[in-house]
Amino acid sequence: MDFERRSVSMEILDPARGFQPVRLQLEQRWDPLTGQGCRLLPLLPLLNLFPPAEGDLTSMVTRAAGSCPFCPERVEVVTPRFPEAMIAAGRLRRGEALLFPNLHPYARYSSVAVFSPRRHLLPLTEMTPQLVGDNLAAQVAFARAVTGHDPEARWVSVNANHLPPSGSSVLHPHTQGTAHPFPTTMQRLLSELPADRLTDYIAAERATGRRYLGSTGTVDWVVSFAPSGPAELRAVLSDIRSPEQLGEERVAELASGIATALTFYAELGFSSYNMALYGTPSDAADSDPEGRAMLLRMVCRSNPRPWYRSDVMWLERLHGDAAVDIWPEEIADRAGDRFRR
Repeated sequence: MDFERRSVSMEILDPARGFQPVRLQLEQRWDPLTGQGCRLLPLLPLLNLFPPAEGDLTSMVTRAAGSCPFCPERVEVVTPRFPEAMIAAGRLRRGEALLFPNLHPYARYSSVAVFSPRRHLLPLTEMTPQLVGDNLAAQVAFARAVTGHDPEARWVSVNANHLPPSGSSVLHPHTQGTAHPFPTTMQRLLSELPADRLTDYIAAERATGRRYLGSTGTVDWVVSFAPSGPAELRAVLSDIRSPEQLGEERVAELASGIATALTFYAELGFSSYNMALYGTPSDAADSDPEGRAMLLRMVCRSNPRPWYRSDVMWLERLHGDAAVDIWPEEIADRAGDRFRR
């Protein structure tokens, strides 16, 4: 496993030091799974640039509650239903979670799963394993239903946008599921990896010990070597291909890890994040699931506040590289042993 990195230095005349020469250094890294580039920037502490903004968050979310389509007084009336041939009840319920079709679909089959209609404001510190687990279980049930109904829609993912900086258009916390005949770019890249690449990746990170966070039993957690955004965390689930194959025990285990990650993000001072869980369809590569694995990725986003600085710019959107000013090894140090069971 090649964790490729290159240091690049440059000289400037620093006005804070009477325009004396100062050398700055950035590090270029490449993801060992996808080859995506990442530039770790010098001396720009992201945690200071994005302090907590809970007061603004509460005010913003409360103002939006009066017209929110996912709140209890409207969700049953304004959200759509699935055809009975696919999901008999039209919607899926698991604990407090409620899942229904996405009115703005991103795939042939596109779902929204609200964590709880009555929880319009749900800070990351309140994302309990139970809430996350019920939501994930609803998305797994949706994936099973649609792939059984339409075998062509075999590229499955479970995703999250939390608050506007992450791309969310509805403030009420929810996840989105997709099942589609064609892969996203990342799904295609994962499917082209050798069958044991993800497990080898975890083994290599465990051996170095620098970014490996621990195992919760059957799920290994690691900080991304070449992050695509601030504080990227990854979880690898071995011997499973796709979200619809998750059983109850693994749903609960993964949900506990996700809840731990979200609490950790809140401790770092963040309130917005993205998440994606994806794998490989059973007929997209070799027929034996042995050695195959599924990948979950999570990344922080800018805090929602007036005139917040977006963490995505020309380098990400138009060049396909990431510019990150918080280093993975610092995230690993701050995470400690919270992912070890």
